[in-house]
Amino acid sequence: MLYYLFRFLEQSFDFPGAGLFGFVTFRAAITLITSLFLSMIVGKHIINFLKRKQIGETIRELGLEGENQKKNTPTMGGIIMLIAIVLPCLLFGRLRNIYLIIMLVTTVWLGLIGGLDDYIKVFKKNKDGLNGKFKVIGQVTLGLFVGLVMWLSPDAMIVEHVTSTNKAAIEQLDPNSEVISSSIQAVKSNNTTIPFVAEYDLGYNDIFAFAGENAELFGWLLFVFMCIFIVTACSNGANLTDGIDGLAAGTSSVIGVALAALAVVSSNVFFADYLNVQFIPGSEELVIFAAAFIGATVGFLWYNAHPAQVFMGDTGSLALGGIIGVFAILVHKELLLPILCGIFLMENVSVIIQRYYFKYTKKKYGEGRRVFLMAPLHHHYQKKGIPEQKIVTRFWIIGIALAIFAIITLKIR
Repeated sequence: MLYYLFRFLEQSFDFPGAGLFGFVTFRAAITLITSLFLSMIVGKHIINFLKRKQIGETIRELGLEGENQKKNTPTMGGIIMLIAIVLPCLLFGRLRNIYLIIMLVTTVWLGLIGGLDDYIKVFKKNKDGLNGKFKVIGQVTLGLFVGLVMWLSPDAMIVEHVTSTNKAAIEQLDPNSEVISSSIQAVKSNNTTIPFVAEYDLGYNDIFAFAGENAELFGWLLFVFMCIFIVTACSNGANLTDGIDGLAAGTSSVIGVALAALAVVSSNVFFADYLNVQFIPGSEELVIFAAAFIGATVGFLWYNAHPAQVFMGDTGSLALGGIIGVFAILVHKELLLPILCGIFLMENVSVIIQRYYFKYTKKKYGEGRRVFLMAPLHHHYQKKGIPEQKIVTRFWIIGIALAIFAIITLKIR
């Protein structure tokens, strides 16, 4: 909203300083600062409200060190992050931008699903929360929405390859224009960057080259399916990771920094040309969203670091994972997610291995056996007696290494 106000003041009255809002760097910086302080300031009041309403976490008896100290810690703290993400984006973002709209819908939609799950757990005293099939339906609906918008919206276009001709045209564009000029040769495409492979992008259409005229249709249908899978996998991965103080929020903030870097690369013709990746008109607004995301998660850590004063609950964890997955799709870097979200992947895989190995051994030997002392993976290390703070710190270090590696894969190809 403020973006349009100051653009009007600049164009109509040449208002001093109003032109700053035309620079993505300025808006990203002020968004980050606003989100950070908003989560810290508003967070305190929300935590006090949750305490007054006795909205506390019900702790399962898992035999883990320190679990009794976590009883009655306020949950549903993900509301803090949702507010700190959405409000700064509304203030400083270009609200007609298709990518920002998709990210805001993702944040609110998954926040509502997670919030409903927490509400049932806390107020209805049902430890299982929202029925799993309804969660999946919500995630599938969002994935379908993202995939169809990317397929059908005329504003979701990319320049697959920056050439000397369209580079000159792109450099002459008004960065604040809401219209994609035909001179930059932007096309509707579902191509995505392949890690370690230069001079070639994976086109979902190319997979169905044998289908002839129907290749494009089948390619986009596969893309929509991938959107559904990524949203579901990432949101569940973040949910599983949110098991000890600060782990999910800290890991997500690291991933957020990497996503911001990817958005900068995709929205800047110089970087896109240098790294040989797609140039995505309008994706600079994803930098604004990433700034809000980073500020919100870091600010939330102020209260969620050990010993936590508040838990994010499914209200926050489902939204965080979904946001990360959708963001990667919008910048056409979804194949980097196994690297970038390596922590989420490890947590997911540990649960899958544990569950299926237990079923297999129970069927074969008559009793179930386990690969890990407990799943998800962070509980395995807790069972081994490693302090919670050390586990979180080590996971953060791994997450930072993976984020750096994911970014440099754009160059080492």
